[in-house]
Amino acid sequence: MKNHLFSSDEEQNGGRRSAYSWWRTADEFDENGHFKIDVSEFSNLTPRYKILREMERLAFIATDGLDDLRHKLLSYRAGDFWLPIGGLKKEDMDIPPVVTILLAGLTASGKSSFTNLMYSVLGRSGLIPFAQTSGESSNYTTMFLEEHNVLRSPRSGLCVYDTRGLDKDEMEEGLDEVSTWMSVGVRHNQPCHRPGDGDKSQLSDELTNSRYLRRKVNCVMVVADLSQIHRSFKCGDLNSMEALRDLFHLSAVKNSNENPILILTHGDKLNAEERINGRLRICEYLGIPETSGAYDIPCMTEQGIMAEESDPVTAFSLTEAVYRALLQSDRTHLPKKKFKDWLIFFCKWIMWCIACLFVILANFFSKFGHHNKKLKM
Repeated sequence: MKNHLFSSDEEQNGGRRSAYSWWRTADEFDENGHFKIDVSEFSNLTPRYKILREMERLAFIATDGLDDLRHKLLSYRAGDFWLPIGGLKKEDMDIPPVVTILLAGLTASGKSSFTNLMYSVLGRSGLIPFAQTSGESSNYTTMFLEEHNVLRSPRSGLCVYDTRGLDKDEMEEGLDEVSTWMSVGVRHNQPCHRPGDGDKSQLSDELTNSRYLRRKVNCVMVVADLSQIHRSFKCGDLNSMEALRDLFHLSAVKNSNENPILILTHGDKLNAEERINGRLRICEYLGIPETSGAYDIPCMTEQGIMAEESDPVTAFSLTEAVYRALLQSDRTHLPKKKFKDWLIFFCKWIMWCIACLFVILANFFSKFGHHNKKLKM
């Protein structure tokens, strides 16, 4: 039984198929771009069919839903998606003035390209590159944290931080740096210094400025190169996949036990089968849902194409990913600390200091006592 639940605008206007409906070349579709089986029973679908059905969902709502979802982001203010929980009111919650989304990933995974695509789709900036990318023909590396107002609005309620890529051979240092960002916060033009940088770590100090606001990270998007994922699984070299898993499951990046959002870039370098199988394998490897846990966003601006005009599915996927990040962020705001909380914290701190003092005294007199015994002997 063929399923006609999802039909694209091209099919409704004469049966034309979009060049960017890449998933419809899979064997699960007939020559008209319809599923060969009934996919209405979601619980009975295989993981592969779930991905294809998810792509059909995005295609079905992308054209008409993009402007509406984009408007929600443009009018968003931090805390707008917060819901009353635990009997507390919104004014009792510690909500920052701006929600901060952190992009993290391995080197050359597409973080800066993803940032530029955000500007193109959300800020209507066309093809102006706001973040410098590091590609195969470039040795450029992001050495400073960069804050981006991707909506290009003075009243924006969100910002995105582009970060330095992690080296799979030096993951321990990179994960420590990410943990510091999550615990201490991030600041625009903050240097990303790591052991072995050499002269690169001595870049002009005038770029770093302590007057920039320090922002608490509210949500993390882990950006991964889908073409690299496919090559790693194909050749059996899983070093980069292990590094990606260590980053994805780093306890510091989980906000209230919620997984970061996985962004898969550069999928346009693969054919449909490789693209679907790569997504299936990495989601299984990370232990996340293959539909709601990841977004396939190929960053088409690298090819000089405006995603919202040529590929509405990519544009909508990006917008929905940011929207999901804001929903996740607003669910995890903590209550404001009151005088009683600060008093308890101060008392605990005093008790901790007293305990440390007694430990020091105990060690001192213990050694002093042993010394006296030696003198008597």
